[in-house]
Amino acid sequence: MAQLKVGVIGVGGIARTHMPGWEASKHAEVVAGADIRLPVLQAWGEQWGIRKLVTDSNELIDDPEIDIVDICTPNNYHAPLAIAALRAGKHVICEKPLAPTPAAIRDMIAAREASGKLLMTAQHFRYRGSSQAMKAEIDRGVLGDIYHARSWLLRRAAAPTRPGFIMKQHSSGGPCIDIGVHILDLTLWFMGNPKPVSVTGVARAELAHQPGAFSIWGGPIPSTFDVEDFAAAFVRFENGATLILEVSWMLHHETGDRAEDMQMWLYGTKGGSHWPRCEIYESHNETMQHYNRTLQITRDTLEAHALECVAFARAVAEGGPSPVPAEESLQVMAILDGVYRSQRAGGEVQIEL
Repeated sequence: MAQLKVGVIGVGGIARTHMPGWEASKHAEVVAGADIRLPVLQAWGEQWGIRKLVTDSNELIDDPEIDIVDICTPNNYHAPLAIAALRAGKHVICEKPLAPTPAAIRDMIAAREASGKLLMTAQHFRYRGSSQAMKAEIDRGVLGDIYHARSWLLRRAAAPTRPGFIMKQHSSGGPCIDIGVHILDLTLWFMGNPKPVSVTGVARAELAHQPGAFSIWGGPIPSTFDVEDFAAAFVRFENGATLILEVSWMLHHETGDRAEDMQMWLYGTKGGSHWPRCEIYESHNETMQHYNRTLQITRDTLEAHALECVAFARAVAEGGPSPVPAEESLQVMAILDGVYRSQRAGGEVQIEL
């Protein structure tokens, strides 16, 4: 029998991908939902058989029956809701980015420490079978010391068009913190989360405001679009490693049959790798030969968004650490915030953690 009771805040979007995970968990079950849009909330409740539905998130947060709060709202509402939930004695899993600024994440960490509860960022790409296989291989030391990485997540005319993504008042930024957070978190996790010290970056909108600009996911780009559509960065780390990062919603980039192209190369003193192909590249000096191999990937039992919810419920139930600790998200957001600061400054900026 599930012992932990879950309340979901923001049920109309990404929460749909979380629900199969809560249903699959042997430790937790969803008993309540909150959303400011009553028709959306009612439809969600009917779909999943949830009867406790409120339009005021404070009612859910203050409910003594709730053990876990799952936050699936736009970016700018993550920190206030998470802090309130932690102060109310709830464990919190929160969609990415954990918060749109490093300062807000520090406030969330302080609330977590004061509460003694778990706080997890929902970085679902870590739970893909390809990611798990690559991480295990890297942790075995096959790449040696990773000293450089190249990562990108590029879309072709595939910007979201909902206000929660394209208006700064809701999101604080565009693809830099919407999808950049995915590939950057995964890259840093593979690298062992080295401490970033500086970033040179650009973040601008080159295509979104052109006449007739459109998205294959939502038609014409709304006039309310006031975030960047492209960002790129060069990052330095305390251990000497470097990273090149590129993200876009609308780049003129070949994506094949998919709307996006997500790739990562890691280069170490013993070998290199590519994700998501899960290939390892080695050169043996003794034989002066190259060797390439492809990792075996275990087939996912659930979609990655669902698996992260299962992992969080298990951690809460068994008293384990947070599967994606806020400190690692602080590193991610310090870099992405540095991209915006570098754009404004016109040059390299330092990162303080």
